[in-house]
Amino acid sequence: MSKPVVGIIMGSQSDLPVMKEAAEVLEELGVPFEVTIVSAHRTPTRLASYASEARKRGLRVIIAGAGGAAHLPGMIASGTSLPVIGVPVRSSNSIDGWDSVLSILQMPAGVPVATVALNGARNAGILAAQILGSQDKNVARKLDQFKLSLEKKVLQAAADLEKKGWKGTREK
Repeated sequence: MSKPVVGIIMGSQSDLPVMKEAAEVLEELGVPFEVTIVSAHRTPTRLASYASEARKRGLRVIIAGAGGAAHLPGMIASGTSLPVIGVPVRSSNSIDGWDSVLSILQMPAGVPVATVALNGARNAGILAAQILGSQDKNVARKLDQFKLSLEKKVLQAAADLEKKGWKGTREK
C-alpha cells in the first residue's frame, strides 16, 4: 500500500463505528490513509508528537473525530499547519452531540478546524479527498466520477418513484 497521505484519528476506540466511514470512502477513492487512536486528555504527549510529526511522515490532511468535550481536533490543529477536519461524535458522555459540535466549531482565530456534521465522518473523508484533489489530478478524476455516481443514483430514485404514479398535488 502507498504511504498514507490522510491521518484518521479518534479520541477513543468507541469512536471507530463513526470514524470508519471516513476510511471507507477514502478506500473507495484510492486515497492512502492511516487510522489510530490519539486521546487529547489521556495521551497528550502522543497527541503533540502526532501533530508535530504528521507532515514529516507524509500526511497532507488530518481527520480528527471526538465526542464529549471534543478537544482532539483543535489540539491537533494547534500543533500542525496541515488542514484538520473535525468530526463531532455523539458519544455516551455527550449532550446529544451538541457539546462535541460546539467544541469543534468554536475555534479561536488562527487555529481553524473544518467541521462536518455530527457523526459526519463520510463527508470528512470526501472533504479530505477534495483537498488532495485540488493538487492531484488522479484523486480529482475519482471525485468527479464519485459525484456523477451520486447524481445517477438520485435520478434513478426519482425515476423509480415517478413510475409508481405518485404525483401528489401536481396536475396530471
